[in-house]
Amino acid sequence: MIANTKCECGHQNHVGTVLCEACGKPLFENGDDNEPLEMRYDGVARRSQKANPSILDKVWNFFSSVKIAIYLILATLLGSMLGTIYPQENTFVNVDPAKYYKSTYGWSGDLYYKLGLSDTYGSWWFIALLVMIGTSLVICSLDRVLPLYRALSKQQIRKHLSFLRRQRVVYEGTVPMGEGQAASDPEAWVAGSAEKLRKKGYKVHTDGSALLAEKHRFSRWGPYVNHIGLIIFLLALLMRGLPGWHLDQYSEFLEGEPTKIPKTNYYLMNEQFNVSFYDETEMTESFREQGKIVAKLYETKAVLYECESDCDSPDKPPQLKEVSRQNITVNHPLSYKGLLVYQFDYAETPKLLAVNPKLKNKQTGESYGPFEVRMKNPAMSYEAGPYKLELKEYFPDFSVNDKGMPITVSNEPNAPAFLFMITGPQLPESGQPFFYFPKEIDKVKFSQDKINGAFAESWDISVDSMEDVEIAAYTSYLNIRKDIALPYIFTGAAIFMIGVVMGIYWQHRRIWLRFDEGNRLTLGAHTNKNWYGLRGETAGMLKQMGIGVEPKQLANEVSKA
Repeated sequence: MIANTKCECGHQNHVGTVLCEACGKPLFENGDDNEPLEMRYDGVARRSQKANPSILDKVWNFFSSVKIAIYLILATLLGSMLGTIYPQENTFVNVDPAKYYKSTYGWSGDLYYKLGLSDTYGSWWFIALLVMIGTSLVICSLDRVLPLYRALSKQQIRKHLSFLRRQRVVYEGTVPMGEGQAASDPEAWVAGSAEKLRKKGYKVHTDGSALLAEKHRFSRWGPYVNHIGLIIFLLALLMRGLPGWHLDQYSEFLEGEPTKIPKTNYYLMNEQFNVSFYDETEMTESFREQGKIVAKLYETKAVLYECESDCDSPDKPPQLKEVSRQNITVNHPLSYKGLLVYQFDYAETPKLLAVNPKLKNKQTGESYGPFEVRMKNPAMSYEAGPYKLELKEYFPDFSVNDKGMPITVSNEPNAPAFLFMITGPQLPESGQPFFYFPKEIDKVKFSQDKINGAFAESWDISVDSMEDVEIAAYTSYLNIRKDIALPYIFTGAAIFMIGVVMGIYWQHRRIWLRFDEGNRLTLGAHTNKNWYGLRGETAGMLKQMGIGVEPKQLANEVSKA
């Protein structure tokens, strides 16, 4: 166990310190005393090296481990790869994923769904991995950057001889004074060498016959700038899970009716859908032989509304305000306040939207109306001349259960049926019930006249022609996207790249030298990379000061002048 140790220079070091924080003297010798020193964090103590760690320290040690960080990253990469085997759930429209994966991909698709891989990027375990990576980045950074900052901000100019002799760039020899460019005393020699190093961009500090020259210290913070960028990036990804921060939804929009955009306060109406096709002269021969019809251009004339009131009311239609109007084509989305709506597909699926029927007296031939009845969110009351129709029940997809009671199979208007209570002249004061089926096929299938009994012999509700019927010929499939976190993702990525550039294009270089016994010079130098460049700069400075030495002679050996 490493004990708290006081260096011979008088400095009290923290537990775990390898090199004295003041003079640089190695505190614990293991192996060959002539081997170059480990200078990764200037030998400073880190919390993860604390003796007798508590539970909190053990958690800290776990996340401060680079090995653990690599395992977490590999696990996340593996999870991401598994998530790309089959399409994710959010890429489907109105599809039951449990049935889809089994019917489309067989047993492997069924297993894929049951394991939760069909929603990989929103699963708890994937989010947990991202949180753990972020925690590891924060703790790894704090465990190293704070001690390193303390060591670099309090560097002593006159380093211990063993510290200088065990650098990877070393020179030691006697400097003849008063000859050539050498000055007459060590302090003057140091001043002359300081001037030469300043011209090479070094920031120089001197203490009598000792010198410390340093440049590009900021490059040491490059990895930690990388960490900051990655932390911002990961936080932005996690913020996508907050309500309203991220939306990537595929939805269908029938022509002619506003439809709510999920998880937003907006409604979008497919006002009109247009599609044009390639003719035979424009298609390839293979398409012509196969008799394929290929869409050339399809667009949605879209109107975007913002709901002002009654947005989720089951009884009242929402109060909408138009905020944008735009034609949506492939790669040209509707854009409004960060909301993007892309065109990605369409279908020719005629569906009934509304009818404009009349109330008709079969005996007199009189008719009253028309009045508009919509298949979605129908009004609760209507007027047809002197008659009033109250909507008592609405069955979007009419059917009859085993007890003979009317039910709706779904909320889609596949077989709509309306139960009205009609009041007015020549009708009972309490009103007359009437079942109305807008589709002729449903009238026959469910025997509308039989349901309405004797009243159907005298009265009817029907349309005069197809001009009184509103049909949506096309369904437009749109991809709705919203990503508030995207600017933060780009910011994190930009900061990460800044850290990469800092670490690649600059190197932290330091040169220490001191005179002992009059004219005995000892020099040591360190950099985090590009040792040849550092040896070249050091050799160049020595040559300018009258000491002829080649760069390769400075590589971790004692050179004699």
